[in-house]
Amino acid sequence: MNNSTPSAELGWKKWVVGSRPRTLPAAVVPVMVGAACASADSPVWWRVSLALLVSLALQVGVNYANDYSDGIKGTDNDRVGPLRLVGSGVASASSVKRAAFIALGIAGVAGLSLAMMTTLWLLVVGVCAIVAAWTYTGGPRPYGYAGLGEVFVFVFFGVVATVGTQYVVSETLTTAGWIASIAVGAYACALLVVNNLRDIPGDTEVGKRTLAVKMGDARTRQFFGALIVLAAVSIVWVGVITTPFAMFGLVGVIATRPALNDIGKGLKGKALIPVLGAVGRAQLILAITFTAGIVIALKA
Repeated sequence: MNNSTPSAELGWKKWVVGSRPRTLPAAVVPVMVGAACASADSPVWWRVSLALLVSLALQVGVNYANDYSDGIKGTDNDRVGPLRLVGSGVASASSVKRAAFIALGIAGVAGLSLAMMTTLWLLVVGVCAIVAAWTYTGGPRPYGYAGLGEVFVFVFFGVVATVGTQYVVSETLTTAGWIASIAVGAYACALLVVNNLRDIPGDTEVGKRTLAVKMGDARTRQFFGALIVLAAVSIVWVGVITTPFAMFGLVGVIATRPALNDIGKGLKGKALIPVLGAVGRAQLILAITFTAGIVIALKA
């Protein structure tokens, strides 16, 4: 086992750790940016809270589901990253599975409420998101083991979460919103890329064919840089079609420089854990500055 800390010693804190707090910015950022894109079209602001609940609950649900599925497969038995509940033995597989269902259920109920207020087509999107969350590493053919995890993250924590928030808040969709979602998705993917880069040796050993395993160490590092460039291009694009104020989001890109430097230095294993935190902080900075810039641009 990768961690010998008794469950009783951790208590309720194990569920906080198991929710993977460092990944939560990936759920907050699209809601902030999507709400900003809705600001010029008679927004119903209180719906933002429900959109945020959907996004956060889905992220936590994915994390618990991943913990459960990898745990019962033995993938997490020997890892260099943060504690995993099932793999470390601090929580039973059944309890983690139940926690995943509860989180995904909360996302489903909140999403149903938003669908009833706007369009029932959102139910289709919601069902797809929940199924994708569970089959990421669960089920007989988990697509996360086939190198498709980044596709899920980009689509659901980038495009869907951003334009979905814009729609439920203002019931409109705009070109700026679609383009802004690219930057959001790129950063969500960048977080996953760092995580999978760290885990290449262990994932290779257990046959988990993530995109990082397939691409190899060097190309995965290049891919991380490409994602940051893609985010920068989309931010500039939004600025071009609205006003330059939207380019304030580039501050978030600049804040990623320490992480880019560390990735470029070839850090591996546990040394990459702080890089995850650095990318998460850069995500939040991007969310704040890009959101402010978009609001100013759309109000100008």
